[in-house]
Amino acid sequence: MRIRRTFPIVVAVLVIAAAVTLAVQLRKHAPPEAARLLPGGDAYFYLDLNWARRANAGKELPAVSHDPEYERFIRETGFQFERDLDEAAFAVHYPASWPGGGTGGTAPDPRFSEVLVGKFHGDRLTAYLRQIAKSIENYHSVDIFTIFVEGRSLRVAVLTADSVAASNLDDPAVIQGMVDRSKRLASPFGGPALLRQYYKHVQLASLAWVVARIEPASPGASSWSTVFSKPATLVISASALSPLHPMAQAVHLRAEAFTQSPDDARDIIDKVSVFAALTHAAETSVGTRGPDADVKTFFDSLQIKQEGDRALLTASMPYGFLHKMLSGSSPELGEPAAPPTQAPGTSR
Repeated sequence: MRIRRTFPIVVAVLVIAAAVTLAVQLRKHAPPEAARLLPGGDAYFYLDLNWARRANAGKELPAVSHDPEYERFIRETGFQFERDLDEAAFAVHYPASWPGGGTGGTAPDPRFSEVLVGKFHGDRLTAYLRQIAKSIENYHSVDIFTIFVEGRSLRVAVLTADSVAASNLDDPAVIQGMVDRSKRLASPFGGPALLRQYYKHVQLASLAWVVARIEPASPGASSWSTVFSKPATLVISASALSPLHPMAQAVHLRAEAFTQSPDDARDIIDKVSVFAALTHAAETSVGTRGPDADVKTFFDSLQIKQEGDRALLTASMPYGFLHKMLSGSSPELGEPAAPPTQAPGTSR
């Protein structure tokens, strides 16, 4: 009888434990919550600034330009982006008129939605937004502030004590949807369709990543057209390596292009290989001195390969190289080798 009473309890405990384990594993492979709050888009970008600060050897990130309006923002809200912003997630909305269509509706150029996570002072931020807002809408007990920026309506909502959402899409339903999602229990199955499909290819523990539809024929894709001749989806991620990894003082980069055919992937591989070879050659032939050691490490680790209809690039970026990028300093070149010592009384 005791066994009969105990068995259901044991089964229930095992089921609960399995469910918790599954939820934890799904959460590990789900996009960050800031990204899951974003609306449907055509490209996504995420940055974990806490990791970036650690990679910057404990130093502050480069200062953002302090124009008078930004100084007023800092003074009245107590929030400074380069010091207090912890995470940033952005959705890019291409105009619907672009090749392949887009989520930006009738807008003539790309629009953006974002979720910022950081050390906000809620009352001060809300008071500041009330001062500059042209209108305020209360939606499900959350104030949505409409601000005109460069001729566009930017809607801003303070979601929680440490998160803020904004969008300059014309449709107010976009920011309202972000408010609705913030009030629900976050689900690892949630998030925009493009992220649900491709986020699994983002490396674990990534400090920054991009998931984007590439349309080479679009007006805003001129910088990509040199590499992409056909539409593709690009996933780029930068992951902090484990301390046990032999290159622990580096960030592991991975860029993967999902194309429509193996021939398209091969075309990308050929173009990237040529570009990498030319760049590496330029780095190693500057003056009479050798290349920066961190740059050399980066190029030595660079691997480019094809896997069916995918083009894959991986590399390890030393923290020293990343620090120089964050600080805006140019990579240092090695000193030229000292000439051989010549003995007195001899000639060459």
